[in-house]
Amino acid sequence: MSVFDPREIGAILFDKDGTLFDFGATWNAWAKAFLMRLSEGDRDRAVALGHMIGFDLNAGVFAPDSFVIAGTPEELVETLALECPNLSDAALLALINEEAAAAPIAEAVPLAPLLDQLSTAGLRLGVATNDAEAPAFAHLDAAGVRQCFDFIAGSDSGYGAKPESGQLLAFCAAVGVDPSRALMVGDSTHDLIAARAAGMRTVAVLTGLALAQELEPHADMVFPNIGYLPHWLGLN
Repeated sequence: MSVFDPREIGAILFDKDGTLFDFGATWNAWAKAFLMRLSEGDRDRAVALGHMIGFDLNAGVFAPDSFVIAGTPEELVETLALECPNLSDAALLALINEEAAAAPIAEAVPLAPLLDQLSTAGLRLGVATNDAEAPAFAHLDAAGVRQCFDFIAGSDSGYGAKPESGQLLAFCAAVGVDPSRALMVGDSTHDLIAARAAGMRTVAVLTGLALAQELEPHADMVFPNIGYLPHWLGLN
């Protein structure tokens, strides 16, 4: 993309996990609870299921290349369905989303003042996540910031999932901002590739599991966290 003035940005679309919220604090806890519930307390089975999804139950962490990091609940169902013959796909999906909604969250930075500063400056704000819509609402409600966003889309909201650009184009249409004046902020290549396809500008943050060198080829800027946005946008 050509050089541009960040002050021309009129709308910002955020990824959720690893961007608004610290990835590990939410999803490591979710994986432990989900795997133990799915295995009905059989730790050996939970460990084995964890290996299938790139999660080390004993260490309590995801592998950096786990598909779960940027994947959708539906992809998780596809991976685990054969190991759970007593659960329908719909029941397994419901279990995934129920545990996700109950997972603890940790804000990457204090969200309320940051989002208030951005919206007060006239920026339209949204969230596009590959998590399902209901857990996304639950996490944003728990942080007290759901009302800060003009648009919220999950993988099951009808716009597809990243790295496809449907959610991003729907956001731009919903807030009436041309994609060339919209910014996607995310912690994974899925976020950034989707943004490039949509014709949006991109900022990568390092509050997920991806390394800077993975994100830099797809990003206009890479920041440690979203707290760097106001200064870059010329707001302070």
